[in-house]
Amino acid sequence: MSESNISGIRDAVKELGWPKSLLLGFQHMFAMFGATILVPFILFKTFGLKEVPIQVTLFFAGINTLFFHLCTKCKVPAFLGSSFAYLGGFASVASLNTGVYAGLSGEEKLAYACGGIVVAGALYLILALIVKFVGMKRVVSFLPPVVTGPIIILIGLSLAPSAVQNAATNWYLAAIALAIIIVCNIWGKGMIKILPILLGVVGSYLIALICHYCGLTNPNGEAILDFKLASQYASQGISGFVSLPKFSLAKFDIQSIMIMAPIAIATIIELIGNISSISATIGKNLFEDPGLERELLGDGIASSISCFFGGPPCTTYGENTSVLELSKVYDSRVVRFAACYALLLSFCPVIAQLIGSIPASIIGGVSFILYGMISAIGIRNLVENRVDFTNSRNLIIAALILVTGLGFKFWNVQGNQCIDGITFNLFGSQITLTALALASIVGVVANAILPGKENIVQKK
Repeated sequence: MSESNISGIRDAVKELGWPKSLLLGFQHMFAMFGATILVPFILFKTFGLKEVPIQVTLFFAGINTLFFHLCTKCKVPAFLGSSFAYLGGFASVASLNTGVYAGLSGEEKLAYACGGIVVAGALYLILALIVKFVGMKRVVSFLPPVVTGPIIILIGLSLAPSAVQNAATNWYLAAIALAIIIVCNIWGKGMIKILPILLGVVGSYLIALICHYCGLTNPNGEAILDFKLASQYASQGISGFVSLPKFSLAKFDIQSIMIMAPIAIATIIELIGNISSISATIGKNLFEDPGLERELLGDGIASSISCFFGGPPCTTYGENTSVLELSKVYDSRVVRFAACYALLLSFCPVIAQLIGSIPASIIGGVSFILYGMISAIGIRNLVENRVDFTNSRNLIIAALILVTGLGFKFWNVQGNQCIDGITFNLFGSQITLTALALASIVGVVANAILPGKENIVQKK
């Protein structure tokens, strides 16, 4: 794609006008919502919390995104949502029952876990300084397309099981959401073509609403929609419609720091993979402008600020990258609109819970497109850079990345849980490296040690 074409569709606010751009912002918000609020639900179960911290999560999703855009000169159209990479660490802290953790409630243990992530943000700062003084080109030279392409593919493939799992709760609704998105994107005109995700969510939700009030249920007998939490907040009067998020301060202990901080290795690699994906989507090298050091700084500090006040750690969201690909609108201001919507929702618990009532099946149907699109972007990255797969070196690197990333993430049938990566002891603390982190490390190392670096890509 030529630079002239890119600039012509990137400036959505100027070309489409404010009303249509605001709708695009809604689409980005719906794309991130399902995964972002899933993290506080998991923490609710892990720590036995009294309440799901959805408001705090939405507040920091908005704040983190705006802060990231400020750090990156508003040049990276990325949305920062809740990170799943630290969930293994959270579970480890929740299981601690000795020393300072003896007799602590779930809320207090969560505070110590958040303190560990605050310290993890320092690793981002250290790497940002290395990039600044060593040079971006030297650092990025360890991440050629033969490495980043398979990693991007892996990001989408690793998320695929969650799409199927969600869709399986009601395949009919999932299929309707998927069909609406495909029809709108392929045969739609104008705004219909660039709002397929929003239309898919709204259209299938309306059908779910009709089915719910007609007495239909999911195949397993559960209600299609659940308005219990929204009703509880509505019964509280004004405080249920307008209230401040319930913040809490992080606490610090060396044991929780040793558990949580090393996970930053995985999230840093995840960030680099997502930035590669966005770069491939918009046709611009975001590692050079605004610079990898700014992206590291924005993501690291955002996570530290969020966790210091009781919010979840953050990461750039592949779902929103897929929306960029579908809509062909790359204006970063549209993503900032989505951040502002998240902020507004964080002060209105009733509406937040109503949006949270979107059935998992609809999220699954939407994710079929979003997660698949991430992998497709990785394939396109390889094609556009003309990575030569007749070269055995390239085949070996890609093979190692894909098998490591998929092989170290599997479902334990007996334990009824997903095993993601490997867990080992370091200085008496358990540390988990996710399958994606392992695959990224394997790819970087293989690219560095295998001979033939000068012939990585064959261009005609």
